[in-house]
Amino acid sequence: MTMTIEAGARAPDFSLTGIDGDTYTLSDALSRGPLLLVFFKATCPTCDLAFPYVNRLLDAYPGDGWSLWAVAQDPPAEAGRYASTFGMTYPVLPDADGYAVSKAYDPPATPTLFLIDRGGDVVQETAGFSKAALTSLSAALAELLAAEPAVIAPAGDGNPDFKPG
Repeated sequence: MTMTIEAGARAPDFSLTGIDGDTYTLSDALSRGPLLLVFFKATCPTCDLAFPYVNRLLDAYPGDGWSLWAVAQDPPAEAGRYASTFGMTYPVLPDADGYAVSKAYDPPATPTLFLIDRGGDVVQETAGFSKAALTSLSAALAELLAAEPAVIAPAGDGNPDFKPG
C-alpha cells in the first residue's frame, strides 16, 4: 500500500516521456533548481480551475532557476489537447501507461501539487484548489528562489477560494 508523499519526504525519482517526445527525469530537473510537479486529469473540473493560477507562477518567477511539470493521468493525445487548451508551455508528461509515477507519489486527488527542493525533498504538497494553499506555495517557491513572493491567487477575482479535487 502506498501513501501520498508529504512535505518532508524524499520525492521518488522517475522518468517520463513528454508530449513533445523528450524524456524528463526528476534528477535532471533538480539539477537546475526546484520543481513544481502537478498531477492532473483532463476530465477534472478542479484542474480546469487551478491551471490558470499555476500558469501565473511562470510569470511571477521567470527564469531557468526552477521547473514546472504537469503529470497527466491521461493518454498522450488527450494530455496534448488539454495542454493546448490551458496554454501549458512547460513539459506535460503522460503517466497513463501503468501510472507508475502516480502510484509512487499517490496524489489523493487531482490536481495535486508537489513542490520539491533541489535536494529532492518535498517542501509542500497540496490537493484540490485552494487560494490559501497556492499563496503558501508561491511563498515557498519564492523562498527557494530567494525572490519576493508573488500573489497569484487574489481574493475577490470571481473564483471560489476553495474547491476539492
